[in-house]
Amino acid sequence: MHSLGDEIKGFSKNRLKKQCTRVTTLSGKRIIETWKDSLVHVVDDPDQQDGPTCGYVQDLSMDLQIGVVKPWLLLGSQDVAQDQDILKKYKVTHILNVAYGVENVFPDEFTYKKLSILDLPETDITSYFPECFDFIEEARLQNGAVLVHCNAGVSRAPAIIIAYLIHSEKLNFARAFSIVKNARPSVCPNPGFMEQLHKYQDCSRRQTDVIHEKTD
Repeated sequence: MHSLGDEIKGFSKNRLKKQCTRVTTLSGKRIIETWKDSLVHVVDDPDQQDGPTCGYVQDLSMDLQIGVVKPWLLLGSQDVAQDQDILKKYKVTHILNVAYGVENVFPDEFTYKKLSILDLPETDITSYFPECFDFIEEARLQNGAVLVHCNAGVSRAPAIIIAYLIHSEKLNFARAFSIVKNARPSVCPNPGFMEQLHKYQDCSRRQTDVIHEKTD
């Protein structure tokens, strides 16, 4: 039987596709991160412009691929959130916007929650989990469908959904990651988020053990 560590090792080495993203750090420096085999290689962006901006991942290509994690739980990029035809096709009722610098486009058509989260390894994404989980549960209990999106649909939004599965279905990280990765193959949370998700799994497992001890 494979241990959790073996499962995670297997996912990171064999299933994570190479990813290349442009990131603007909090200091305004622009870098390019290239992912391969769970390693990240960082170089300065040759197209770097003068003047500071806030940190976020830039994705200038159109990406209208929706990851169907569950029929009512969807994952995508900001492009999906701005395409009303696709949103209607998937019967979206709620939109959780965790992108940076992306406004809600159809406020009269959908129920929104907006949290501006920076796609940086040092961002404490776990601090956003309770609000996100409550909103996702609200959509589920209302028999709706919720789209969770960030800018590129690669790091922040997948991390939120992975954590939600760990929380709501008591899955381990490896299983939750596999479900989300299968739904949207491009997902690749940044290394800081990956570390936080592993710790969140351990914390959730301890809490479950405590509850079981109290009920025995």
